[in-house]
Amino acid sequence: MMKIRAYQEKDKAEVILLWSECGLVVPQNDPAKDIERKLKVDPDLFLVGVKGNTIVATVMGGYEGHRGWVNYLAVKPSEQRKGYGQAIMEAVEILIQQKGCPKINLQVRTTNKAVIAFYAAIGYGNDNVVGLGKRFEQDS
Repeated sequence: MMKIRAYQEKDKAEVILLWSECGLVVPQNDPAKDIERKLKVDPDLFLVGVKGNTIVATVMGGYEGHRGWVNYLAVKPSEQRKGYGQAIMEAVEILIQQKGCPKINLQVRTTNKAVIAFYAAIGYGNDNVVGLGKRFEQDS
């Protein structure tokens, strides 16, 4: 059974290790900086799933007044397909909705077919938009 709770500072190393295991750490992103930035804005929307004493899932949610966003959804590879991804997504969705958010957006690399299928199975659809970005830092 996985327990979902808010991220705590003591979780940092274990969370970064999980993100690395899940292939979410890429050269242009510094996960430690991403955590620091998240803790300054809606830290209550940064959740971890814990089984025993091990973090097996994470999600970072956000809401800027127009749309909600989801980042860093991760489930430990050995714990996938047990409902943990869906459970932690439901938890963050509830928290984002409670802030008055009408819609959640997220981005998935087009090559990540398994993750796209996961999101489709829990009700997310392709909005047929192009995701654009502009970097202010090389590691953001």
